[in-house]
Order: sequence, then structure tokens, then C-alpha cells
Amino acid sequence: MARCWTLPCCAMKRLFDVAMSIVGLILFSPLFVLLAVGIRLSSPGPIIYSQYRVGLNGQLFAIYKFRTMVQTADKIGSSVTIAQDKRITRFGRILRQLKLDELPQLWNVIRGDMSLVGPRPDVPEVVATYSSEMLEILRVRPGMTSIASLHLRNEEELLAFFPDPEEAYLRIMVPAKVEMAMEHVRRDSFGFDFLILLQTIWAITLGRWWALPEHPTIRRIRQACISQEE
Repeated sequence: MARCWTLPCCAMKRLFDVAMSIVGLILFSPLFVLLAVGIRLSSPGPIIYSQYRVGLNGQLFAIYKFRTMVQTADKIGSSVTIAQDKRITRFGRILRQLKLDELPQLWNVIRGDMSLVGPRPDVPEVVATYSSEMLEILRVRPGMTSIASLHLRNEEELLAFFPDPEEAYLRIMVPAKVEMAMEHVRRDSFGFDFLILLQTIWAITLGRWWALPEHPTIRRIRQACISQEE
């Protein structure tokens, strides 16, 4: 499929991103208020959590999320989160399961830091471990949802199988995510993004009962987890 280098295609994609993000912020504004109250009541600390990520062409930007962990989480544990992590608040666990913690990134999309669809951005420390081939994913704008987001929704549960989750994340998860992210680079188009967006809506609403076909990369990760149990 041809890459989206022509101005009309790229402009249409950007216009769609901004328009949908503005609509989303308006429609979800009552929900934002409820989530903010829930976060404030569940634990002390800010409602919004920000962290620097690496975006398009290697530029750093602050990504926004609803806070799901205790305020001192970055000082009392690993940078990798696993299932049943005690740093996650009770209300935060619900937000993470439903992916509601990602909604503030609609503002990142409006700012131009992100797109609705694209490779999920990683922290500078992880990007520093990328090979030259892996750095190819920085040629496209990172997204709120991606192929990896669709197929690695249980990433925290998978990491819990390993005695050293941080090492497993760098050795197994990062290459797998980059491999899936390369599909965004190869098939960069408005049509492909729209398909991923529809699949994301399906996964969030009906995915529990009718799951999407498993990505081949996920089967390899699952096999690595099984090996840890043996």
C-alpha cells in the first residue's frame, strides 16, 4: 500500500485526528469529571499523570494519562508494571482495565504530539536500546491506539510470569511491540488507521466475547510465558 506522503492524504488524516479528538473531549467531558472525582477520592495526588515519551522523529513530548498509581509509584518500584502491582490504586485498576486512563491523550492528539492511531510511544530509556532498524518506527507519529495495543491488552499479566519483569519487557516485549509497530510504518495510510480504530472500538466493547484473531507475534510471547512455567 502506498505511503501517505501526499499532502491531501496526510492533511485528511490530521484533520480527522483533530476533529475526532475535539468531539471526544466534548462527549467525554462528563465522564472526565466523574473519573477526576474517583481518582481524587481513591488516593492523594494529582488527577493527571504526565511522562516524557519519544515521538515523531525522536522528539520528546509529555504524554498525559489519568493517574492510576499511588503518587510515589516511580520511587518505590520498577518502571515496568505487572498484574496485581500494589502501586496501582483500586480505582486505577478499573481505569487501566477499561483503558480509560488513556483518554487525556486526546489533548496530545490536538497538540500534534500524537495521532489517534500509530505506534505507542515509549520512554527515552527504552528507545535508547533500539537498534537502527527499530528506530524506523519514529518515522510515523505515535498513536493512542495501535496494533500492539489491540493484541497486548494483557501485557501486565504476561510480564507477571517472569521473575524479572523489567528484563523480560526489554528482551521480549519491546522487540515484539516494535515488530508490530513496523506494520504502521509499512502501511501508513488513512484507511489502515481507520481499520485499527474500528478494531479498537470492537476490542473495548465486544472483545471480551468475540476476540480479534490473535497476532502471530503474540503466540510467540505466549510460548515464552509457558516456558517460564515449566
